[in-house]
Amino acid sequence: MANPAPIESHTYKPYKEKKGEEYMSEGQIKHFTEILETWKTELMSEVDRTVDHMKDEAANFPDPADRATQEEEFSLELRTRDRERKLIKKIDDTMALMSSGEYGYCETCGVEIGLRMMEARPTATQCIDCKSLDEIKEKQTRGK
Repeated sequence: MANPAPIESHTYKPYKEKKGEEYMSEGQIKHFTEILETWKTELMSEVDRTVDHMKDEAANFPDPADRATQEEEFSLELRTRDRERKLIKKIDDTMALMSSGEYGYCETCGVEIGLRMMEARPTATQCIDCKSLDEIKEKQTRGK
């Protein structure tokens, strides 16, 4: 399943590396922390909006078709929020990796994931090669 694009409603400037700057320097960590915190804040506000929407819009329609439509709408909204809840957990896990000094490095082979890849997907835990191999293995085990 593809992850949603990070911080859809918020734009940020790509990190500009300084000459000779170490990978995952203090400035880079600060940059990614801001991205992740903003993303999490936006996701949390969506949760609040959903709760308010469901409270305000909940109605006992006399028409069964109207009730079914509302139930389907709420169901879709709840599935979306569940995916976002999992993403919030992943953001929290990513913040823990930052604290431990493991952020930005592939959990499989240990190489640098790269700044541009991390900006495209700030919760990435694998380099592109290891992620590609995992996807190939997954396709082979599913038989597709």
